[in-house]
Amino acid sequence: MKTVVVDQDDNLLGVKDDKEITRNDIYRVTGLWLTNSNDQVLIAQRKLTKKNDPGKWGPAVSGTIEEGETYQTNVYKEAEEEIGLTNHTFKLGPKIFNDDRYRYFVQWFTCQTDWPLDKFKPQASEVEQIAWVDRKTLLNDVVKNQNKYIDTAYRFVELFDD
Repeated sequence: MKTVVVDQDDNLLGVKDDKEITRNDIYRVTGLWLTNSNDQVLIAQRKLTKKNDPGKWGPAVSGTIEEGETYQTNVYKEAEEEIGLTNHTFKLGPKIFNDDRYRYFVQWFTCQTDWPLDKFKPQASEVEQIAWVDRKTLLNDVVKNQNKYIDTAYRFVELFDD
């Protein structure tokens, strides 16, 4: 996979094979938070065999931007691939720079859907499991159990807080 590499202002520098990405490189990621009319948030557990953050919980969908993709094209592609979500319109959310273990810009998107869990089709190679979780329960759990979640989950879930 060829990963898009950017500078500190999110300007395109080029592409690198994902195995060649170093701590000095900055790349782009998308994330999609789904909510429903019952004040729940759909979260996904990363496959236990993933290189980065195996088994951690995060947004319903996330993906690294590959060569030829934009934030928008990537999030729709990943939503269909990772959970089978189609025929929805995603709202642009905040873009956050992460400079912890990995350095990347994550462009968040949001969407509301009342799909039941059994309508989603989690991608076996990417997603261990998905769950609808009460928003307030999720907010409390992210604060109490930060190691259970991807790094940026804590920063974005704060935006759900009233």
